[in-house]
Amino acid sequence: MKKLLKYISSITMIISLPAIVLAGNEDRVGQSGAHELLINPWAQSSGWGGANSAMVRGVEAMNLNVAGLSFVRGTEVAFAHTNWLKGSNIKIESFGLAQKTGESGTIGITIMSMNFGEINRTTDNQPDGGAGTYKPQFINIGVGYSKAFSNSIHGGMVLRIVSESINDVKSQGVAIDAGIQYVTGFNTAKDNLKFGIALRNVGTPMKYSGEGLTFRNSTVGPAQTIDVLQEQRTAEFEMPSLVNIGISYDLKLAEDHRLTPAVSFTSNSFIRDQFALGLEYGFKTYFMLRVGYTVDKKDKNAIIDQEISSLIGPSIGFTLQAPLGKASTKTIGIDYSYRSTKTFDGTHTIGIKLSL
Repeated sequence: MKKLLKYISSITMIISLPAIVLAGNEDRVGQSGAHELLINPWAQSSGWGGANSAMVRGVEAMNLNVAGLSFVRGTEVAFAHTNWLKGSNIKIESFGLAQKTGESGTIGITIMSMNFGEINRTTDNQPDGGAGTYKPQFINIGVGYSKAFSNSIHGGMVLRIVSESINDVKSQGVAIDAGIQYVTGFNTAKDNLKFGIALRNVGTPMKYSGEGLTFRNSTVGPAQTIDVLQEQRTAEFEMPSLVNIGISYDLKLAEDHRLTPAVSFTSNSFIRDQFALGLEYGFKTYFMLRVGYTVDKKDKNAIIDQEISSLIGPSIGFTLQAPLGKASTKTIGIDYSYRSTKTFDGTHTIGIKLSL
């Protein structure tokens, strides 16, 4: 046990290091890409504003802290639909599947796809359109594994493939997430206090390439005009890596009632750091109501202190869950969340989850 604790402590120190080295820096805004990796496509955790990173469980844990994936008891299937920044016509479809393997391990897969609709194609000769349409495709696929090292310590990793493309230009990359959760407490079960730390979106640089970056240029020679095919090069960009640290505490109000406050801190590499506060009320496993609030860490040196992220402000959500048959461990649940945003009319997410 002492060796295991020493091993976990070492990993925690390694994961914590980027929080110091890669603290939020407004001077680096715009230098990273693949920002869809910062989007939470799941209804339960987004209703908290992501404050529940220390206690997130199941498929949704692969987005915040993969260590929570190990709490799946059998099979879990989840679907979610997000109306992202209502008014922008951007839709997000998400699917997740988790399966218990052995006594303490769980494997999982998630797929997130963004739909931007059809966009009018413009050219130099047709700047107002009329040249048809095109559809961008943003997809990321995560494959993860999480293990319960003991009743208190859980850890895991996710390998994520990121793809952004239109019909003639694309960019692809690979990222890794890692996370640890520690469960302790002051109740009889020693499980009402939870800590979590996760390192996310650490991966290969990405760049765009394809036929869309080539063009023909005519060179006039002494005897004839020569058409030359030229290719434009694009700069590489980094993924939006971050470190998240969270804590939560379960308060038992009565026999079947629970109140859980939670807080998390996110150290971003390319934008401002963020704090998220959340509170969830739960009645047994049948009904959960949650609220959250996310704020940017202010820049003391900024001449004009203004918020530069749209992913801030209040959020709210709920879960309705019912058992399937007599086995209470098998359930079906419906989740909903709303997140306010500085631009457009907020973000709505609705999902369904099966635990078998």
